[in-house]
Amino acid sequence: MSDLTLSEPQSHIDHFDRLPDSILLLIFNRIGDVKALGRCCVVSRRFHSLVPQVDNVVVRVDCVISDDDSSSSSLSSPAISSSSDKSRNPFSNLFRFVIGGIVKPLQLFTQLLSPKRPASSSSSASSGLLLSEDSDAEHGGGGGGSGGAVTHHSPTQVLKNFNEIRFLRIELPSGELGIEDGVLLKWRADFGSTLDDCVILGASAVFRSPAYAAAADAAAACGTGTGTGEDNGSIPESFYTNGGLKLRVVWTISSLIAASARHYLLQPIISEHKTLDNLVLTDADGQGVLCMNREQLEELRVKPLSASSASKRTQVPALNMRLWYAPHLELPDGMVLKGATLVAIRPSDQSVPAMSKKEVSDVSWVSTAFEEPYGTAAKMLVKRRTYCLEMNSF
Repeated sequence: MSDLTLSEPQSHIDHFDRLPDSILLLIFNRIGDVKALGRCCVVSRRFHSLVPQVDNVVVRVDCVISDDDSSSSSLSSPAISSSSDKSRNPFSNLFRFVIGGIVKPLQLFTQLLSPKRPASSSSSASSGLLLSEDSDAEHGGGGGGSGGAVTHHSPTQVLKNFNEIRFLRIELPSGELGIEDGVLLKWRADFGSTLDDCVILGASAVFRSPAYAAAADAAAACGTGTGTGEDNGSIPESFYTNGGLKLRVVWTISSLIAASARHYLLQPIISEHKTLDNLVLTDADGQGVLCMNREQLEELRVKPLSASSASKRTQVPALNMRLWYAPHLELPDGMVLKGATLVAIRPSDQSVPAMSKKEVSDVSWVSTAFEEPYGTAAKMLVKRRTYCLEMNSF
């Protein structure tokens, strides 16, 4: 009996409360996902007070809401909706929301090419990121006449509840650029108040050569290279006559528009969170990655971006581009890229001494833009003949 009375007080001890706040914050930062953090914040008052201090947040977009789908009046003014009654419990929307989406920059590209649709270009529904919240999905369907109605929130509204975000990653459900199966198109862009640089890697077809895998091992053992083929690195004449060059131009312009549209949509978040050190906007397909470091984020706050008059995106400045091409690029792991193309882009307003000084570092900058095996493909392509191009601002 005495043993029972001695052990009884121990049953009421919450050992989790013995963990210091610093350990809990470390755990929350490892979680990262904004929906999971939203659930954590309703576990206890202590969690509710600690979640806003998380400095590493990941926002995963579940679906895309098009102009036609997002007709709710709550979308017309995120600033007004953020000051609604939800602000009384700022994390209530985090507990239940399901991320809705982002208007695809490729739709903006269509608007750019279709001047007969001025109304859609001015539509507030296509002006930014959108988040959706199922009011019953994670609340046990707790009564009311909403019937599982979905309301929408901007990421600015959701993320404003975090006070100390340093690292923010936003992931779209897919890439904006619709490409055919088997076609490779990847891009990475760095922005400040405007485009700093961009790297694009494309191929008209990607396949694996089982026979080449063994040949690659033998070539590596002999210390010989694989991947440049028998050509001298020059672009064949057929590239200009069979539509190859036109296709690469479309890839380049589409990638730049997608990147500039993503950049434009990030303005409210960047303005709101001055503690940000790193911001990445990517997609689940790994098609495009937009990156901004602390200096670039601060540059955007100090120097407002130039918006395109034709669509809701950041204006792309005049550019200098360098292009590398290989009709057939064989990678060491057996992957083969047909019509492999690499484009390195920087604004043309950089001074000549600055550009020449960066020539040595360009190979490193370009080859590290992509994860493997595409980083290897970039390294192989930059060893080939370089072609220089220019593009006007748009």
